[in-house]
Amino acid sequence: MANTSSRTLRLLTLLQTHRFWPGAELAERLGVTDRTLRRDIERLRELGYPVRSNRGTDGGYQLAPGATMPPLVVDAEEAVAIVVALRAAAQGAAAALNDAPVRALAKVMQVLPKPLRKRADAVRYATTAPSWGEAPALDTDLLTTIAQACRDSVRLHFGYTAREGAVTSRRVEPHHLVPIGRRWYLVAWDLERHDWRSFRLDRITDPETTLINFRPKEVPGGPVEYVRQGLRGRDVHQVTAIVHLDGPADAVRQQLGRYGEVTELTATSCEFRAETDEVKWVLFGIAGTGYRFTVHAPPELTELLGEWSDRFNDAVRRGSTTQPAD
Repeated sequence: MANTSSRTLRLLTLLQTHRFWPGAELAERLGVTDRTLRRDIERLRELGYPVRSNRGTDGGYQLAPGATMPPLVVDAEEAVAIVVALRAAAQGAAAALNDAPVRALAKVMQVLPKPLRKRADAVRYATTAPSWGEAPALDTDLLTTIAQACRDSVRLHFGYTAREGAVTSRRVEPHHLVPIGRRWYLVAWDLERHDWRSFRLDRITDPETTLINFRPKEVPGGPVEYVRQGLRGRDVHQVTAIVHLDGPADAVRQQLGRYGEVTELTATSCEFRAETDEVKWVLFGIAGTGYRFTVHAPPELTELLGEWSDRFNDAVRRGSTTQPAD
């Protein structure tokens, strides 16, 4: 019975990739006969999993999507990946979701079997995501509502507070959600202004979806670049930081990619660009990479680096002249 249960869980894990599995290939992956595979498929159906099947020489199986799907089953690698992702969300740019990633992480850890929990715990405690200060609080329900509207291509109504404080009612066709730095933005076609607009999610209130569908349009330059151009041209407090680092682009991108754009210069150097309203967070981030760097812009970042350099050098001098107590 244990072998049957383990094999059924393995079968479910394979089917949950939502790809079509030829019957012969699936049976080979599980190490069973076609007859045993059919029995395992029927067992999953009895448990409520909607498994589609095609007969014939090209026959096979696929797990159909459904609103009443039972809980997902994950293997060891997937469990660790979920924990790491939630850990990063709880500490990094997704801190705008308040404590939702923390609560989700606690629930996942609670239901994991002991062997998987030990593996995930080891990765969880050894992993630290960079944090660039406090992110504006973001309502998880608001984010979900907008994300679903983007996915389903349905029009959206909401209230919006501009930077100057004016409150307006907006009717849009939502296309993309873009996280940049410590904030989230909605890229949408404004139905009143007949043009593209980007909206900060922490300034949106009472989003409501409609039953009106729309045909998705092409965002000029892509959604990420559109938001960045808007930040450069609209927000007087926003500046572009340009820093060259003596480190490979792929390694730097893993550490700073969520906060800006990393471009390879040579095999061992790269350029980091980021829009920010507080240059100190840029300095925190690049200093944390461990690579040597050169600041090219803005002047405020160079000035701050000089101030910190003087302060750190002074701390070193003070420490070298202080004798430890007996």
